[in-house]
Amino acid sequence: MAEEALLEQAKLLIEFCRRKHFRIAAAESCTGGLVAATLTEIPGSSDVIERGFVTYSNDAKQAMLGVPAATLATTVQ
Repeated sequence: MAEEALLEQAKLLIEFCRRKHFRIAAAESCTGGLVAATLTEIPGSSDVIERGFVTYSNDAKQAMLGVPAATLATTVQ
């Protein structure tokens, strides 16, 4: 998705969450923070975005997010 289209989708999501009084929390790994970076490009997004985590290592996923080791050991075929 082109950057402009991605930002437009982020804007729509922020507006939707604002109308519904939803908050956004994200846990990212392979995206390396792209979700949070895109959402925070939208002016005023801080009234909707609660928090974000970039946890790339399995140790961080377990310690910070409580992801079970068994889940991380699962391979998708």
